[in-house]
Amino acid sequence: MDITTPDSRGRRLIRPLRSAALAGVVAALGLAAAGCGASSGASTASGTTVISAVAAENEYASVLSQIGGQYVHVTAILSDPNTDPHTFEASPRVTQEISAARLIVQNGVGYDSWMSKMEAASPDPGRKVITVQQVLGLPDSTPNPHLWYDPKTMPAAARVMAADLSALQPAHKAYFQARLKAFSGSLAPWLNAIARFRADYPGTTAATTEPVADYMLTAMGISNLTPFTFQADIMNGVDPSPQDIALENGFFSQHKVKLFAYNQQVTSSLTTSIRLNATRAGVPVVGVYETMPTGYTYQSWMLAEVNAIRKAVASKLSTQKL
Repeated sequence: MDITTPDSRGRRLIRPLRSAALAGVVAALGLAAAGCGASSGASTASGTTVISAVAAENEYASVLSQIGGQYVHVTAILSDPNTDPHTFEASPRVTQEISAARLIVQNGVGYDSWMSKMEAASPDPGRKVITVQQVLGLPDSTPNPHLWYDPKTMPAAARVMAADLSALQPAHKAYFQARLKAFSGSLAPWLNAIARFRADYPGTTAATTEPVADYMLTAMGISNLTPFTFQADIMNGVDPSPQDIALENGFFSQHKVKLFAYNQQVTSSLTTSIRLNATRAGVPVVGVYETMPTGYTYQSWMLAEVNAIRKAVASKLSTQKL
């Protein structure tokens, strides 16, 4: 588990929770397990038990809900686009939900390592756990944990979701497979928009604060000029070097980039200053998010981000908030 403390720029950083506090979380999980048992959840009108599922991030919850339909009840732990997802702290509600879950989806690559600790504190041999990092075969050293922006991620994760739901409720395998097929087809507008941008605007350059949308920028054929050392420092709450800061601001003053992808969800005085420099130089700003904004599905959110990038490049218009 983690607890958060403010850094020198006002951004909140993840710090290891002390053993006494972790023991309290473990105890809470034990009580939740005792109270909930191995129940899969409520029942549908036909009497079929609904699978209780938890996703660490709401983008995965969105996809799992679409695959599971009426036979799954999904809770997202990180679901507020107005808060820093790195500042998660456990609550009794979260511990109970994880304890009762028969299916869990988490990102991996260290992004939500608190999930594994909470699962271990409430073991259930019948529980299915999908770690997207493992689905994709990525090593722990993968530098960019924002896997959901990669167009290859959700199709692969969705297939495992459908398989695990089918294992939990074999009688509804055909139902889950049909919904998987529908979900896969619904990604076409996003994937087509990526392909069109790549064809229409070859050689596009961008700058970023963090590697939030880097996988999608790469898929769109956009070259991110910001050094990864700078992105990683901002992502980890570390002050970038003066040289990297100067280089970043130079991309705007020297008009070397067509857009600035700015993490709208996690900001600091430094990133705000850099955003203002981009705006003053006439570089359009595109706000990107780590947690799916309210009112979207995963696929409509990703499509909105591509459309915002296209608007920035084609019309020099900013979309700082979706």
